[in-house]
Amino acid sequence: MPVTAKDLLAAANAEVPRVTIAEAQEMIAKGALLLDVRDAPELEAAGRAVGSHHIPRGMLEFRADATTPYHDPELRQDRPVILHCASGGRSALAGKLLKDMGYTQVYNLGGFKDWKEAGGPVEEPVDKGM
Repeated sequence: MPVTAKDLLAAANAEVPRVTIAEAQEMIAKGALLLDVRDAPELEAAGRAVGSHHIPRGMLEFRADATTPYHDPELRQDRPVILHCASGGRSALAGKLLKDMGYTQVYNLGGFKDWKEAGGPVEEPVDKGM
């Protein structure tokens, strides 16, 4: 039987623990990576969490794999990774992917809006003018 997006999300949410903004900030202060998996236009339109690292969800497999020429050195299997997207779905799926790739300390913060509403520091989008 085919797997649905709902099935994939349920499996990801069961495997990747959610963290609160306060827990995430404490982990970040101790060296965890805050990883934004939204697409670039979303960051341009909405801003980003101060100090976050950006890897679009579509490139995560390549950036997370140390054997590819696209590996991002910010991603290390010994470093906790806290993911977020716009609402929490893509970050859950991305977290499951990282766990499948051998990352053990992976957490889902949820959505950027949650970070912003909780008072997390934000770099606002740049006004491009006319």
